[in-house]
Amino acid sequence: MIAVVGAGLMGAATAWQLARQGHEVTLIEAYDIGHRHGSSHGTSRIFRRAYADPFYVGLTGQAYEHWRELEHDSSTPLLRTTGGLDLGKGRDPESLAAVLGAAGVPYELLDARAAAERWPHIRFTGPALYQPDAGVVDADETVAVCVRRAVELGADAWIGVRVTGIDVLGDAEALVCTGDGRELTAEAVVIAAGAWLPELELPVPLPPLTVTQQQVFHFRQRDPAVPWPILVAKDETMQVFGLPSGADGGPLPAVKVAEHDRGTPTTAATRSGVVDPSSRTRVSDYVRDRLPGLDPRPVAETTCLYTTTPDEDFVLDRHGPLVIASPCSGHGAKFAPLIGAMAADLATGRAEPHPRFRLERAG
Repeated sequence: MIAVVGAGLMGAATAWQLARQGHEVTLIEAYDIGHRHGSSHGTSRIFRRAYADPFYVGLTGQAYEHWRELEHDSSTPLLRTTGGLDLGKGRDPESLAAVLGAAGVPYELLDARAAAERWPHIRFTGPALYQPDAGVVDADETVAVCVRRAVELGADAWIGVRVTGIDVLGDAEALVCTGDGRELTAEAVVIAAGAWLPELELPVPLPPLTVTQQQVFHFRQRDPAVPWPILVAKDETMQVFGLPSGADGGPLPAVKVAEHDRGTPTTAATRSGVVDPSSRTRVSDYVRDRLPGLDPRPVAETTCLYTTTPDEDFVLDRHGPLVIASPCSGHGAKFAPLIGAMAADLATGRAEPHPRFRLERAG
C-alpha cells in the first residue's frame, strides 16, 4: 500500500502513475477535488521549454511526453500548443536561444520589428525568442482526470479527509492518521501537500520553504479572433507572465497576466485571499503600455499560492518511508505528470532522487 497525501497537480499525478503501474494506492485530500485553497486550481498554466538552465530544458522534453501519455490514457486534451515568447533584458532572449539550440529544441530569434509584424497586439522593445512548442495546460482538468483515472485503475480516494498525523514505524512503513478516525499503514507515503508542507510536523530536514500569495488578472482581448502566445517578460522593474485565460477569464477570449515575483509572504492557513491593489495597478499599467491588444481593465482576478525554495529547484526526495514532493517554486505545474512518475519511482524504490532535488542540497 502506498498513500498519497494531497490531490493537487502533483499528488493527483502521482496517484495516477502508481495506479497505472498496478500498485495499491490511497489518495487522501483534505478538501474537494479542484478546490481553490492551494496552487493547483484554474484553467491556465504555462508549458514552455525555454529555460536558461539546460537541466530544466531536458525535463520539459520528458514532461511533454508524459503530458501526451496522460492525454492518451484519459482521452482528454490537456496541453494546447500556442507558441511562446520570451522578452526583455532580464530574460536575455539571445542566451535562451543558445541553450535551446544546444538541446535541439526548435526556436526563432526575432528582432523587435519582425516580432511586431507577427504579433502587432504586443509592443516589443528588443529581441524576442519564439518557442513553437510552448502552450497552455488546463490545471483543473488535469487534476480531475488524474484522480478519475487513478480510481478507475483501482486507487482508493479519501476526499474531504484531513491527515492529522504521520508516524514513521520503520524504514519501510508509516502510519497515516486522519481527522475522521481512520488509520492507514503504508509502505510509503508521498506527501504532496503544497503550501501546507512547511506547517506539517515531519521527521525530515526540509529546506527553507517560502509561501507567498500571488495575484493574477484576466484582460479581455480587443480582437477575439487574434491567437495569443504565452509570454514571459522580465526587465529592470517587473517580471511578468501572460497566457490565454481559458474559462477563468469569462465567456469571451481573455489573457491572464500576472507578476511572477512580489508575492505577499503568508501561510496556507493564514492567506487572506484578497487581491493586492498595488499589483492590480502595476499589471494593468503594464498591459496598457506593452499589450495594446488587451483592454487594460481586468475582467476577472484571483489569488493563488507559490511555495518556493531559495534556489527555485524542486524538493523531491525520500526519507525512510516518506517521499516529499514539493515541485512548486512558481514553475512546477508544467512538469506535473513527470513529477508524478518521479515520485512514484521514489515511492516504489525504482529510482534514487536527483541530487538537485534532495532535501539536503549539495551546497
